[in-house]
Amino acid sequence: MPSRKDLANAIRFLSIDAIEKSNSGHPGAPMGMADIAEVLWRNYLSHNPNNPLWMNRDRFILSNGHCAMLLYSLLHLTGYNLTIDDLKNFRKLHSKTPGHPEFQCTPSVESSTGPLGQGLANAVGIAIAEKVLSAQFNKPGYNIIDHYTYVFVGDGCLMEGISHEVCSLAGTLKLKKLIVFYDNNGISIDGNIKEWCMDNTKKRFESYGWNVIADIDGHNYKKIQIAIEQARSLKTNQPSLLICNTILAYGSPNKSGKNIAHGMPLGVTETLLTRKKLNWQFKPFYIPKEIYHQWNAKDIGNLRELKWTNKYNEYCKIFPALSDELQRRINHTLPTSWLTTIKNLLINMDDATSMSTRQASQYILEKITYILPELLGGSADLASSNLTLVSNSKPINKFLYGNYIHYGVREFGMMAISNGISLYNGFIPYTATFLVFMDYCRSAIRMASLMKIRNIMIYTHDSIGVGEDGPTHQPIEQLSSLRLIPNLSVWRPCDKIETIIAWQHAIENLHTPTSLILSRQILPTQIRNKEKIESIHYGGYILKDPLDQLPEIILIATGSEVYLAVETFNQLSSKYKIRVVSMPSIDTFEKQTQEYKNHVLPSNITLRIAIEAGSKDLWYKYIGTKGHIIGINQFGYSGSAEKLFVKFGFTVQNIIKVIEKLFKNYT
Repeated sequence: MPSRKDLANAIRFLSIDAIEKSNSGHPGAPMGMADIAEVLWRNYLSHNPNNPLWMNRDRFILSNGHCAMLLYSLLHLTGYNLTIDDLKNFRKLHSKTPGHPEFQCTPSVESSTGPLGQGLANAVGIAIAEKVLSAQFNKPGYNIIDHYTYVFVGDGCLMEGISHEVCSLAGTLKLKKLIVFYDNNGISIDGNIKEWCMDNTKKRFESYGWNVIADIDGHNYKKIQIAIEQARSLKTNQPSLLICNTILAYGSPNKSGKNIAHGMPLGVTETLLTRKKLNWQFKPFYIPKEIYHQWNAKDIGNLRELKWTNKYNEYCKIFPALSDELQRRINHTLPTSWLTTIKNLLINMDDATSMSTRQASQYILEKITYILPELLGGSADLASSNLTLVSNSKPINKFLYGNYIHYGVREFGMMAISNGISLYNGFIPYTATFLVFMDYCRSAIRMASLMKIRNIMIYTHDSIGVGEDGPTHQPIEQLSSLRLIPNLSVWRPCDKIETIIAWQHAIENLHTPTSLILSRQILPTQIRNKEKIESIHYGGYILKDPLDQLPEIILIATGSEVYLAVETFNQLSSKYKIRVVSMPSIDTFEKQTQEYKNHVLPSNITLRIAIEAGSKDLWYKYIGTKGHIIGINQFGYSGSAEKLFVKFGFTVQNIIKVIEKLFKNYT
């Protein structure tokens, strides 16, 4: 019968062999963490290779994603649909084993983890989601949502600043079922981390309110097992950090404990020497049947799921309304009243009342949270400015039950945590901060877009309209930079009606994260008929047009600048044939048919003016060679919003002046 060391060595050599074949990868961490992984996956992790999406599975997150071959080896050995050939294709184009774990590419990979620390943040989000969902649906004797979130992290994950943000919040929220294994090998790409990192990790995490188990021998199965038992049996509601002392590239005679084993293959000679030292006599990619048998988790996985399913079936009979609601949320199905709610919002808000789009967003949230209990969101200490805390919100407290999270001033952590909440299923996460502070969130926004998950980002104070706070708070390039991120839908509505449609798109887009860019200043409500309201769904549409005539000038505007274009139309419509195009979402407009796009922006009309209080660069594709952009390609100033708009030319008078000059040259 294979020893535990043999079982761990199966992980080590599958990882070594795949990295050697690829001639690319990181062997050190898989070799160093193999013993920890063997204990966790064989003795504690509750999962089912036959059903990677089993609702009550434990979640395993590999935050140190460069350690990907460790996870792929585990998935192969335990019986997931990942073959030896898949391992041989490690890092190859279109393989199921990419260089870092990717969500929806490999079975049972719960999150795309590459940028260090974000997997840890995702895990905090998953742990939050598990605890909130269990509080909402579990009943005495029926803990149908009841599982752990396990995380592997390395030195790099804990050096990244995001680890402070999310672990501080995790301790505050008392996420007992979050258990983190720290691979404390002391080595990173550049060498021994003592040269640049002298943190006392134990004291640091204790200050966050974590349970810390330190000085675990990461190559001693009994010590690892005792530590896991202590974490799982903890009587206080604390997340746990298990500090496991390991040797990078364990078993390599000449490269163990050295940074050269971190991100490069061992090489043919060192691989042979490692095989000899660890007494692994098998050829590359060969695993003996008896080792496969000990690793295979299909049978026990079926038994675990069957036991849970029997209990869940009882639950469904006793609590049919709850079970139906849970299934609706897990399946991403919107309630039958969803479209009626949107219709009623459009009817109730279709009047001349002016408000900022952040106020409109708050009103919409007020209404939709009643029918969408899965909305779980919050703000980075700006709830009173972002207007995200509505009257029927239930702020999460020490018992972690509610639908509103006070994230504190933790923008990056907030965004990455919300990605974890989205990955969990059962919730629609939203976050909020000022648009200018979106830069803190950027890497996590990118990961949401890469994973194609539903996540709603509210960014208020969208321009120089912020006013007196000055250039540090006035976004210039942020809006354009968001539009450059693939798969991210960006909406900048001009009034409350466009804000309703933007929210509708954000909720309905299951595989698209959405940014809602909202104004601080009051904006007038534009007059539209039913057809024009429907046209908002296209992302760009004709708001004003000359009566029964083709336009000779097209004004394209978004957000708070749309009303300037409309006022210009009102003053010049007797003199020029002007069309006003409102374009709240460029990416949505670009998805329309070429026929529709040509209808809104005819190619034969080259006199076009784009108006947006932000960077100009992305508008050149729409204005042609003779057009003009009224935008801002410099930082702002401290002063009132009114004076700033005058200074940068965002006035009807200046737009008229530009039109007069351009039209004169054009004709």
